[in-house]
Amino acid sequence: MRIVIAPDKFAGTLTAIEAARAVADGWRSADPDAETELVPLSDGGPGFVEVLHAALGGTLVSREVTGPLGTAVTARYLLDGETAYLESAQACGLHLVPPELRDPGRTTSRGVGELVAAAVADGARTVVIGLGGSVTNDGGAGMLAALGATPRAGLTGGAAPLAALSGPVDLEPARRAVAGVRLVAATDVDNPLLGEHGASAVFGPQKGADPEQVRRLDAALAAFAAATDPAGPDGGLRDVPGAGAAGGLGYGLLLLGGTVESGVARVLAAVGLAGLAAAADLVITGEGSFDSQSLRGKLPHGVARTAAAHGVPCLVLAGRVAVDRDEAAAAGVTGSYALIDSAGSVEAALARPAEELRALAADVARGWRARP
Repeated sequence: MRIVIAPDKFAGTLTAIEAARAVADGWRSADPDAETELVPLSDGGPGFVEVLHAALGGTLVSREVTGPLGTAVTARYLLDGETAYLESAQACGLHLVPPELRDPGRTTSRGVGELVAAAVADGARTVVIGLGGSVTNDGGAGMLAALGATPRAGLTGGAAPLAALSGPVDLEPARRAVAGVRLVAATDVDNPLLGEHGASAVFGPQKGADPEQVRRLDAALAAFAAATDPAGPDGGLRDVPGAGAAGGLGYGLLLLGGTVESGVARVLAAVGLAGLAAAADLVITGEGSFDSQSLRGKLPHGVARTAAAHGVPCLVLAGRVAVDRDEAAAAGVTGSYALIDSAGSVEAALARPAEELRALAADVARGWRARP
């Protein structure tokens, strides 16, 4: 039996590579003759660069950039020919700020702009920025300032200072800095910049914002939008699906002439999942929480649809499963299994994620082999 093992990360516990190895080890312990192909994946958030490096090769480049609180952090991007892949989380991710210090009113995306500039200086003509896992909510203002937009002082201090912008922002220096470069925002978030479905309302609470701060953040982004891309009768870039990704970094990239593309589709194409699935007998994917959001274009959904297109069954192994069986089946999922059920508790699953995932994979393998 040929098995393609293509999970996302299990957020907070296992990287996609660690999850793939755990599933493979567990499955082979129950089915030693199985041939396993490990294809760790990412949707554009944390792990994006690591996954693409494993699939494409290329050169990893490290740079010291400005972190979300203004102190230096080390971030990497992947240079593959004239294409660079970077993930915003390496420069402004949640993991870079302790929970007690998170304040989306003052965290900046400046480091993302510094990474983009470094990639362009290294010869990249296409820069793909994976969006997700950010601790910022500045609409990409810090990124734009790092590339030359002015007034820099009003753009690099996070979201709060944006509310005081009194005139237009000069974007031309930033646009010149990336002239002739194709910018791609890789995300599967379809939120606009503003409003009840926008960056502040949907993602602000995850970054430490209470309801009153969410209101202030949205007002600050509205002021920033008015200073950078006043909406016409048909709306503006602020309304483009994905503009609200990563605290509005999607919007900042749109201001530079970038496009929004599916992070899942980009990664699945890069690793050649369609061809691998076509030659497999079984595909296994997984993530931390397999829930209703998973069926709205997230990575397991993309993997399951790819497998189904080739008539190959697809199993989901996840930390928790909160999807109706019929809904999952309609998306191409043959069966789904929860780590917390096999481990006996959430605490056990979190304490020993790799061991419990190996045990779950072994149990599933035994059941799969015993099928009539």
